[in-house]
Amino acid sequence: MRAYLSRWLRLLLDGFNRIAGRFGATESPWARVPMSVPAAAFGPGSRAQFAQYFEGESSVRVRSLDDIVAWLLDCEYVTDAELFHEPDLWQHPSAFEQLRRGDCEDFALWAWRKLAEIGIDAEFYVGRVCCGEASADWQHAWVVYRVDGTDYFFEPAARSRAQMIRPLADVMDEYVPHFAVDRRLRTSAFVGCALDTDRGRPFARGPSQAA
Repeated sequence: MRAYLSRWLRLLLDGFNRIAGRFGATESPWARVPMSVPAAAFGPGSRAQFAQYFEGESSVRVRSLDDIVAWLLDCEYVTDAELFHEPDLWQHPSAFEQLRRGDCEDFALWAWRKLAEIGIDAEFYVGRVCCGEASADWQHAWVVYRVDGTDYFFEPAARSRAQMIRPLADVMDEYVPHFAVDRRLRTSAFVGCALDTDRGRPFARGPSQAA
């Protein structure tokens, strides 16, 4: 179980379990319960309120999803331990634009902001990547957006467009969501978080960029 699942987060999950039960949520990890989730619950590096990631000027102008993808493909995936000598640090999108280096949260926060700028409904997610029978799964961040009524999974740290954007329905078995926040700063918890916590599943931070 992750170190940042502190006592107050356990209380949050207890409340989530009660609400999920009332809504009749199944054991699908993607079953959603809209609820107030503190920013700090999203990870140890989540030290700012989500509204702050939309503040300040951006030096990168984008007009389309293709522009966002092209810019991200020129960025380098680097762990926080390498880059900042810290286990987890979330860069503000403007800082990420200057370095063009970072890990999954940095890529995803920037993509989330840019999708909002071009009017695409998107959410920032944290959870884990499934690794089959591996002893520890990867702690991860990604984006889900909707266009013409279809939900798409956006893996901003991927190294090819084919791996970066896929229909959400095609990848749901590969990822387990814990929390999400939309552009209006409305937060949700997912059954996947409660299931992982109940099972005491181990997590590790590691390379999460797709090939």
